[in-house]
Amino acid sequence: MGLDRRAFIKFIVGGAAGTLFTPIPWKLADDSSIWSQNWSWIPRLKSGAVTADATYSKLCSAGCAVKVKKVGGLAFGVKGNADNALSQGGVCPLCANGAQMLRSPARVAGPLKKDGSAFKAISWDEAEALLADKLKGLKGQSGKVAAISGDGSGTANEVLSGFLAGLGSSAYYYMPSDQTTMAKAWNGIMGGSGQIGYDLEGADLVLCIGADIMDAFGPTVRNQKAIAAKRPIEGDKTVTLLYAGPVRTRTAAVADTWVPVSPDGGAAFALGLANLLIKSGKGASLGGFGEFAELAAKFGPDAVEKAAGVKTEALMTVAKALLMAKNPVVVVGSGSGQGGGVALAAAGVALNALLGSLTVLPEFPKAVSHAPDRSGLLAKDVVAWLADVDAGKAPTPEVLFVYEANPAYALPQAAAMAKTLDKAGLLVSFSTYMDETAALADLILPAPHPFERLDDAQSPYGLGKATYLLATAVAAPEKDCKSTPDFILGLAGKLGVDLGFGAFEDVLKAKVQAIGADWDALAAGGAFVSDRKGSAQADLGASALAKAAAAPKAQGTLLAALDHLNIGTGALATPPHALLTVRDTELYGKDLFVQMCAATAKSLGVSEGAKVKLTAGGSEITARVALNEGVMTGVVAAPLGLGRTAWDPFTKGKGDNVSKILAVSAEPGTGYSVWAGSAVSVAKM
Repeated sequence: MGLDRRAFIKFIVGGAAGTLFTPIPWKLADDSSIWSQNWSWIPRLKSGAVTADATYSKLCSAGCAVKVKKVGGLAFGVKGNADNALSQGGVCPLCANGAQMLRSPARVAGPLKKDGSAFKAISWDEAEALLADKLKGLKGQSGKVAAISGDGSGTANEVLSGFLAGLGSSAYYYMPSDQTTMAKAWNGIMGGSGQIGYDLEGADLVLCIGADIMDAFGPTVRNQKAIAAKRPIEGDKTVTLLYAGPVRTRTAAVADTWVPVSPDGGAAFALGLANLLIKSGKGASLGGFGEFAELAAKFGPDAVEKAAGVKTEALMTVAKALLMAKNPVVVVGSGSGQGGGVALAAAGVALNALLGSLTVLPEFPKAVSHAPDRSGLLAKDVVAWLADVDAGKAPTPEVLFVYEANPAYALPQAAAMAKTLDKAGLLVSFSTYMDETAALADLILPAPHPFERLDDAQSPYGLGKATYLLATAVAAPEKDCKSTPDFILGLAGKLGVDLGFGAFEDVLKAKVQAIGADWDALAAGGAFVSDRKGSAQADLGASALAKAAAAPKAQGTLLAALDHLNIGTGALATPPHALLTVRDTELYGKDLFVQMCAATAKSLGVSEGAKVKLTAGGSEITARVALNEGVMTGVVAAPLGLGRTAWDPFTKGKGDNVSKILAVSAEPGTGYSVWAGSAVSVAKM
């Protein structure tokens, strides 16, 4: 029911009165004053007409279609692009701060080379010559040149991975994400092709298992738009939203039903639903269905309650809702630092296949012909590779490129991973900002801010249709930076590696032509959307799935590490305006807060505000306790994205990095790295 005038006034007045008696407005005023000083790096706008240039912002992991507002050619603000089908006028907290991040004090001013414990400025020509000389002797030596990318959708990866292939190396890896987890399941153990998608726009019921779609899963703005369109304030809702996970997340808060599921119980819950659907007569045309049905039969209500903490009545209610819906869609995600394992992803595929809702998006054709296929690269395990490097089971790279990623901060067991990265002979960071990996690097080659460069996105993970978007440079470079793929193309020429192109713009034009899109329309802020579907032929991989699903569950207090887009990502620290949205129950002063229900706090002997130490995987963090009955008993929830040791004075040293205590293990049956739901020791300090 909507608010009438009286209710609206009562709501506003009551809310305003309530905030006067809390410390929140005074904290916000203090934080905002930080950003209202006359800092030297804040530009003074000129008088003139306001323009708004369309582009695609890749500041968040999925990206937003935006318009950058400018006066006299100087960018000062961002708004959503209502003309783009993907964002429909919306914008996420990170992309909304894009103009401010153009002149963040954390930006790298130009190429830097490590000189002892400090950095010294060098020219781009010097950097190219240094790398060319280093790489000449490494051609043909497998594994001696490697790369880690944090951009899951860009064609720049074709240039970088093609360059490595030309040097004789296949050591190209992506940072962990829900996309890479699904690729391991669908393209890996199940043998499928293309990319799994989720048709939220056509759904009348959406079940999210660990996927916080309204906050930090996939294209968040598109997710919000798709759900909001069918749940108007006035009128009947035409979609039911269900959320299953260990914490009442921001998606759970607006859902019709929240089903508490333990951090490591998502696969068991999904298999329990599959069991009930199969008993109701549902089937799937995927290979290995008979074996899968036998596996699912082992996950009756009692087994699901033991493995996932879900009561029989709740399991039956969700299954009934799925059966009654005409177009249900199940979205799966780890909800815990993207380390949920392959079992949950594969079970999610099986559920959608049973419901007739399995959507597979085709891959767009490659522009760099001999670059490895994207789906194959996404299915590789960067965490396992680094562990092998550390153990001497894989070659230590003589040159390690890091593109659009911050593995020294964002990988699980972050401190140990940073030490492994530091073993590389020459660590090269293509980073716009002085992040933790850049601070560790031997060579920093600053990439332009997304508003300053030409870039693209191919079907950002989570969409229901194959979609291509182009990002154009709408702001003049404010630092001595260079397009990473253009730099690599120039370096390839020096080393005799023929990638077929001399400039990245030509690569993108070839891509656009290959997919049959219109360059000018894309450059004007449009999106190319294809109704073409990929092949849904695959094997359910029951043997590997059976071993993973039947793995013993962690004992003790379980950690639920949560992504919140307003706090930032592994690749981007909290931007200035978003600082005001970080809650006191997540960060207060320099203290990180972890949340638990009263029963868990009592069992651990701690109370509200108590200082605690959390230990796992040989590392520890410190935090304070916030009581929250929206957290399952036996679970401690903690926000990712804090505890920066680099960046700027406004984010550095605030809270602690939860990634340090994400304990990694090998998933039984698949061997892939998992860390969601790891057990932690909680001790009062």
